[in-house]
Amino acid sequence: MQSLIGTGVALVTPFKKDLSVDTEALMKIVNFQIENGIDYLVVLGTTAENATLSQDEKELVIETVIKANNNRLPLVLGVGGNNTYKVVEELKTRDLSKFVAVLSVSPYYNKPTQEGVYQHFKAVSEASPIPIIVYNVPGRTACNMLPSTVIRLANDFKNIVAIKEAAGDIVQAMKLIQGKPEGFLVISGDDMVTLPMILAGGSGVISVIGEGFPKQFSDMVRLGLERKVDEAYKLHYLLADAIEMIFEQGNPAGIKEVHKKLGLSENTVRLPLVNVNQDLVERLSRFIEKL
Repeated sequence: MQSLIGTGVALVTPFKKDLSVDTEALMKIVNFQIENGIDYLVVLGTTAENATLSQDEKELVIETVIKANNNRLPLVLGVGGNNTYKVVEELKTRDLSKFVAVLSVSPYYNKPTQEGVYQHFKAVSEASPIPIIVYNVPGRTACNMLPSTVIRLANDFKNIVAIKEAAGDIVQAMKLIQGKPEGFLVISGDDMVTLPMILAGGSGVISVIGEGFPKQFSDMVRLGLERKVDEAYKLHYLLADAIEMIFEQGNPAGIKEVHKKLGLSENTVRLPLVNVNQDLVERLSRFIEKL
């Protein structure tokens, strides 16, 4: 899928100080991505604090992003969970006509076996009317999707077109790239290893740092895909400290602090997340001023 090559960003859900969804700020953030070279937008992923949104708020976020985007970039929608039946029902009943793919996380908390993960995504594949990006993030799910399971899914179900690989393990990523069927995309879900993954044969990234520094990060990805290695690594090392900082005290607290500094939104997060501390606020501020 050509539309998923390059830099996607996992959009935050900005909140006002009273914790309500800030649709005006969300429209600003969407425009900021589009104006600075991002290739596609991911709606209602982990970075959106999806777990703390009501159903009405999720609908509001979807409507706002569709309106702000105005058909300019491809959109991907997060539809995942640890109740397979519920995920299947959503895929069967939701209007997905504005989206090019769904991003579906491996089941968390239940800790399924690899066969359980396979059967979950088999059911998801059979229910989805549009292509699927499976999402492996063992740091959050407590269950690593092994390359053998991903490759089995990619071979068995033609609408499973990509993986967002966020194990932070470059060797595992290389095994995926080595064994995948032709046309299947291996997308980085870890900003720090994005460039090495691309140079090993990956297709790009679904990024968090890219949402704060879209021009620099999407330029890095583009240069990597063009095999302009030295130029790409200059941008990687320019942003490396910021990548560490935005995840240091939790996501999306770090990137929301960047957005506040850039004048895009408040830095409000919902419990159980809390704002980054003053020390990190000052370090991020210095980095942005220097950049």
